Amino acid sequence: MPGNKATVGRERHMLLTGAEIIVECLKEQGTDIVFGYPGGSILNVYDALYKHRDEIFHVLTSHEQGAAHAADGYARATGKVGVCMATSGPGATNLVTGIATAYMDSVPMVAITCNVNLPLLGKDSFQEVDIAGVTMPITKHGYIVKDINILAETLRKAFRIAQSGRPGPVLVDVTKDVTAAVCDFIPQKPVTIEKKSRYEQADIDAALALIAESKKPYICLGGGVILSGASKEVRSFAKKLDAPVCDTLMGKGAYDGYDPLYTGMIGMHGTKASNLGVSECDLLVALGARFSDRVVGNTSLFAKNAKILHIDIDAAEINKNVHADVSVVGDLKEVLEKLTAVMEQADHGEWTAHIRELKERYPLKYDKTELSCPYIMEELDRITEGNAVITTDVGQHQMWAAQYYHYTKPRTFLSSGGLGTMGYGLGACIGAKMGCPDKICVNIAGDGCFRMNLHELATASRYGIPVIQIVINNHVLGMVRQWQTLFYGKRYSQTVLEDSVDFCKVAEGLGCEAIRVQTKEEVAPAIERAISLNRPVVIDCQIPKDDKVFPMVPAGAAISEVFDGDDLKE
Repeated sequence: MPGNKATVGRERHMLLTGAEIIVECLKEQGTDIVFGYPGGSILNVYDALYKHRDEIFHVLTSHEQGAAHAADGYARATGKVGVCMATSGPGATNLVTGIATAYMDSVPMVAITCNVNLPLLGKDSFQEVDIAGVTMPITKHGYIVKDINILAETLRKAFRIAQSGRPGPVLVDVTKDVTAAVCDFIPQKPVTIEKKSRYEQADIDAALALIAESKKPYICLGGGVILSGASKEVRSFAKKLDAPVCDTLMGKGAYDGYDPLYTGMIGMHGTKASNLGVSECDLLVALGARFSDRVVGNTSLFAKNAKILHIDIDAAEINKNVHADVSVVGDLKEVLEKLTAVMEQADHGEWTAHIRELKERYPLKYDKTELSCPYIMEELDRITEGNAVITTDVGQHQMWAAQYYHYTKPRTFLSSGGLGTMGYGLGACIGAKMGCPDKICVNIAGDGCFRMNLHELATASRYGIPVIQIVINNHVLGMVRQWQTLFYGKRYSQTVLEDSVDFCKVAEGLGCEAIRVQTKEEVAPAIERAISLNRPVVIDCQIPKDDKVFPMVPAGAAISEVFDGDDLKE
């Protein structure tokens, strides 16, 4: 019978159903929270979860996409593997956007789906879809389990793969009959994940030679710094190299945003200091960065005066977008420790003074006469003392959140940098709060993004998850409108959202507190009240429709062509 236990030798054997094996493997891997939505094919698993509800807390989201984003946010905020579940067919396909989001940003996630019974596969059965085939391009690996005897090992492999090397999502699809079948289960301790490096001493020596030759070095930090837990090592490396530091969107929080060497974000909406500084440097040290198009602009003109030292755990990223003069393939934490230990203390005082002058000459600026997202972010930064976990959706508000909040610690800025997923933030914020209950967790969303997955407010209210949702409400699709204004002759095709939707009423209808903010004076009291309520709150902030994110680099241009609002007036 399922659940029977017997001891053979020193091993504890359990005769379990496939569904119970899934639950036992989750417990074995240290999983205490899962996000999902039940359905016919996965019912056996949900029945097993019910029996273990004191050990694994299941969060029922309003939509499977919300479950995937919540698992993603949980993983980013905690560094643990996020787990989401869905039934076959549309349940599984509703996870796809969330899985792709995690894949593009290297987030460790295990997505467990259940399919129709094995004899029904390939027969266009009700709610049947080849989810392993669908997700093949957007997972590190995918499994279809048709035999209960390999179920446990498959799940263990999934967790190992999700965490090893460059992290990412893994899909495990299990046929329903496997979840009902019975077999022997032997518990195991999870294996220690080793970060395998592929570099040789010659690579370290070549890197040291480049560093020694440099007179004007610049450091660029990507998301890999956070994934490797290398923030401390980066700080030591930067001080020893005496070099200015910029970051990509995914690298936010890897370096203290208040540090004198820090110059802000690089790329399409990066600071002038970072974009101009990287364009002038003679050595660019890229740490865990993938040189995406939004960072480098015109690749042929990117850092054209510099030699490139690229350090990354994923060999596939080396020379993919930008040619590296020297590369080191390995775990950043380990590589930086080695480099810093043998480097000479550098003095690039003249160069760092020049970069400081650029920072002073080109500060971030916005119109302070009326309510704006930059002002809201500055007030949020002040009130939370920079200690909140900030999630965002995608668009203007995302860039403002990156620019005007000072991130001092890793895993405090969670955003869809690679896929650019509108509707990501609220689910991610719920996941982050579940993983970090002692942190203030705030999602910043534009009104266009908020409409996409606002039903997850019902999830927050159902469980009393005290997330704060700030809606930057300009009644337009702000980033697209900005492009239409600058490059499309102000032809605002399908970007105006003037309608009778009332987000405060929607929020209240979904069980949340709601606050409307229309002036600068109302911002601080609204944020303070939202924190004090300790329940899910929506703050609807009404801002002008034509606020723009500056600085900006036109798509395909060199980052040295960065411009801001002052340049447009000239």
